[in-house]
Amino acid sequence: MTGPFRNRRGFTLIELLVVIAIIAVLIGLLLPAVQKVREASARSACANNLKQIALAVHGYANVHDYFPINSGTSLANTAPNWSWLARILPHIEQDNLYQLAGIPTGLMNTAGAMQAMQTPVKTFLCPSDIAINELPRTDEFNIGPQPVGQTNYKGVSGCNWGNDAGIGNNGPGGAFTTDWRNPSPTTGSFNGLDQGDGIFYRDDWHRPLRLSDIKDGTSNTFMVGEDVPSQNRHCDWPFANHATGTCAIPPNARNSAGAMYSSGDWPNVYSFHSNHSGGIQFAYADGTVHFISNTIPLPTYRAMATINGGETLTAP
Repeated sequence: MTGPFRNRRGFTLIELLVVIAIIAVLIGLLLPAVQKVREASARSACANNLKQIALAVHGYANVHDYFPINSGTSLANTAPNWSWLARILPHIEQDNLYQLAGIPTGLMNTAGAMQAMQTPVKTFLCPSDIAINELPRTDEFNIGPQPVGQTNYKGVSGCNWGNDAGIGNNGPGGAFTTDWRNPSPTTGSFNGLDQGDGIFYRDDWHRPLRLSDIKDGTSNTFMVGEDVPSQNRHCDWPFANHATGTCAIPPNARNSAGAMYSSGDWPNVYSFHSNHSGGIQFAYADGTVHFISNTIPLPTYRAMATINGGETLTAP
């Protein structure tokens, strides 16, 4: 061939394969960095959600003179068993949802309440969890198959665990089997469901809590932590029995074999979990948000969950 194109040649197959291999290596190096940036952004957004929830709790307390309560008077949707999360809806710009549901006195099985209960609330969902893109769940204990909106944030009931006297202390109750049985350091009670030693528990309506009741100091006390609905079937925003967790159970707890507990094993998963690497974020009673490592000593973790344990410590 003659002319200006005589000396041009294309890529050989080997050269093309080398280029493809280099691109693959570069992508392999880039993906972890991209994933880290995405997780950092999601974790920051999650912390902002916790901050907004903590401010809403204090906003509620400013109006009512006590913290939002859980009215867990029964394990059914035929009563106004609204959670503390449901009660703060007007303080996170969800007043329309609050009114539609008839909170706090309306029954949970009315048409308006059932419509409201299945509505997702963005502030209650962590960007790191798949729950933010899922439909309302229908597998919740006690109220399934009623669809309910999920939550990644739950109130801290304290550190005591291992006994259930029944809602309102009138049920059959008694001790249940758990790997994490622990008495309250202040009362000796194992009943963290109805007699928690933290800020929130499912039957705390009979003990309206004021800021001054947090004797251990607001900057030393957990108020709200993270959970993962796929790991816990007691996890939604409307229902009192599904909006709290105990710190008797370690963060992201595993069984003795190192495996995750079943989502239906409530005595071992009624606690706190997250999809953030290495730990869980908590909002403290003073409104600040902190990351708590999975490796935190269990006695310290439990002490941070009580409101009147007499501890003088802070999380590492």
